[in-house]
Amino acid sequence: MKLKIDPFVLGLLFSICIAYLFPSFGVIPELDIVVSIGVSVIFFFYGIKLKTEQLFADLKNWKLHSIIQISTFLVFPFIVILFFPFLSTERSKLFWLSFLFLASLPSTVSSSVIMVSIAKGNLTGAIFNSTISGILGIVITPIWMGFFLTKSTSEFQLTEIYFKLVLEILLPICLGLFIQIYFSKFFKNKKSRVSFFDKFIILLIVYKSFAESFAKNVFSEIHLFDVILLIFCTTILFFIMYYLIGFVCKLYKFNLEDQITAQFCGTKKSLVHGTVFSKILFSSAFPLGIILLPLMLFHAIQIFIISIIASNLAKRQSTIIIDES
Repeated sequence: MKLKIDPFVLGLLFSICIAYLFPSFGVIPELDIVVSIGVSVIFFFYGIKLKTEQLFADLKNWKLHSIIQISTFLVFPFIVILFFPFLSTERSKLFWLSFLFLASLPSTVSSSVIMVSIAKGNLTGAIFNSTISGILGIVITPIWMGFFLTKSTSEFQLTEIYFKLVLEILLPICLGLFIQIYFSKFFKNKKSRVSFFDKFIILLIVYKSFAESFAKNVFSEIHLFDVILLIFCTTILFFIMYYLIGFVCKLYKFNLEDQITAQFCGTKKSLVHGTVFSKILFSSAFPLGIILLPLMLFHAIQIFIISIIASNLAKRQSTIIIDES
């Protein structure tokens, strides 16, 4: 099977390289304004793209929805929290915090739906859960982080965090839903441009986060072994969740379509929400480059592994159809 590297993953690597070569541009105050406006525009388009009729089409399949959301917002963080008592140094606590941030994020929307579609899974279930997950994450992710960030910084104020999330994310989504009524056809023809803009803003946030970290010399103590260890840990975390969800699906006797959707959506974490939330949740004292590093590694790993699994499932489905005909 011919494997293709996701261009967006290459874009992430390129952004980090540019941040390393030109870190001074990442600390320009005007860039904060551009990023904040860009984030609001991303979620404005998110509101426009929301299909409310599809969102509620699969409500009756409550077992599937429960497993995905519990896996995303409870099981994922709980697995990471199990390692909290074993932390001994400030450095290990920082890496652990970056994993908790990864674990508490919502599921990704576009790649979950695309991969479920390729694997011939329950597509309406994927659309419902990915969308609901993104909305729930606005509330749940700050709560998880608040339990541990309050112990390490006095700047974390949940009320202030929610105000920023409402202002920069929730209000643009609501505005997008309202605009959708009148201009849905117009924006439907601009999908590629909207997608390009979304990715550009995410790459800009990644550049800014890493540029600030390089400017502060945050990565001076990170070695190749640390990166290899992070890749190993994120991969293990992915497979633990993938097989755990698969076991639960078999326990509840899910059909293949629902199991595919549960495993694909329940193991994904949104880089879009992660980069946006990091900007809002963490103070300027935090090295955002390190906070985002496990998330970006996980993003690349989940796309790589799930694309292989989806392709194999699609082939198996096709073989079954041919055998039956």
